[in-house]
Amino acid sequence: MARGARRSAWIGAGIAVAITTSATSLKGDLDVITIAFGAAAIAAGGLAGSLSRPRTVALPERTARQRHSIAEALLANIPDPVILVDRRSVVIEVNPAARTLLPALKVKHPLSFALRAPDVLDGIEEVLRTGAPLKTLYTTRVPTERAFEVQIGALPMPDGPGGGQPNVVLFLRDLTAARRLEAMRVDFVANASHELRTPLASLLGFIETLQGPAKGDAPAREKFLGIMKTQAQRMARLVDDLLSLSRIELREHVPPTQIVDLGQIARQMVDMQGPLARERGVTITLDAPDAAYPVLGERDELTRVVENLVENAVKYGGGNVVVGLERTLRSAFGKPLIALSVKDDGPGIAPEHIPRLTERFYRVDVASSRQKGGTGLGLAIVKHIVNRHSGRLVIESELDRGTTVRALLPEQPSTGGASTTG
Repeated sequence: MARGARRSAWIGAGIAVAITTSATSLKGDLDVITIAFGAAAIAAGGLAGSLSRPRTVALPERTARQRHSIAEALLANIPDPVILVDRRSVVIEVNPAARTLLPALKVKHPLSFALRAPDVLDGIEEVLRTGAPLKTLYTTRVPTERAFEVQIGALPMPDGPGGGQPNVVLFLRDLTAARRLEAMRVDFVANASHELRTPLASLLGFIETLQGPAKGDAPAREKFLGIMKTQAQRMARLVDDLLSLSRIELREHVPPTQIVDLGQIARQMVDMQGPLARERGVTITLDAPDAAYPVLGERDELTRVVENLVENAVKYGGGNVVVGLERTLRSAFGKPLIALSVKDDGPGIAPEHIPRLTERFYRVDVASSRQKGGTGLGLAIVKHIVNRHSGRLVIESELDRGTTVRALLPEQPSTGGASTTG
């Protein structure tokens, strides 16, 4: 570009001199002096062009707008709340996540109008004073309880209106899910320890009794050994349920691939639970046409679902238990579903308990559940299995009118080459 400018200067100077010389020659006044001045003009014009530098036209406003657009795009795509404030804690910029978290947040307004957290506001002053970043906590309780880790750091702004003075950026990282998971883990360990401690204490107590005062008492020995066997079986069931729940959770994200006949599983389970039902004075029947009900699933897991639901109805419902199967279109997308339902006419469940029935170790009646051999994990296992099979668990109950539990699973369309596992 510079070479072109110098060439244009030389050409322009030559043309100007040529025109002047031509005009002079037409008048008849051309002489050596005129030619000498023309040559000097050409040299001066070329020299001036060679010494000149191309001017670069700066577009500061356009560049600033581009940078601002890029910054806005970056902020908009950050999923966590980000807030930029100046040295007076006045909001300069926020991203959509911050607006969602703090609806009262407005640009050019003090941050304290929307974020009433003394630790955060004091942290901003500390960062401005020392220049070192820091972290603090911020919690909200409305509309739901949430916890955030607020990372506060100084942000130099050389192009800003503050004359190079740093502003402050606040990055809020949501800790709610991590804290909830940690609380669940702590509760799970505490509940499992408590459930194991009770039968273990019974076993230790009866062993000490048999080794001491009842050492030679045959009737007492037989009685205590029976109780110890019951407690040991309870511990074994609890350990089995814990292992089953752990395995199911590890595989919950893996969809099943086999075609299973849910009707066949239901018929087998009704026959298997017949002796337990007769022992407890319960009548159990199957209400389903003699047809195939194909679903994609793991046979062992679906057997566990039917077993747990029927066993719960027999133990805690009583009266008449009806196991039903039907095809329905209750899916949100109108896809066919197979509904497995287990209904009893027992005492029912109060409404406040229903949302928590699938929680681990949650029981409506703790004493009755332990007396009947329950571990408090049955419905939690059922829920995870149904989730893995892309289904939905629905529990309906009314006091003194019984309980109905439904597992809704997507029906597998029949294909010519497919076969149902037996």
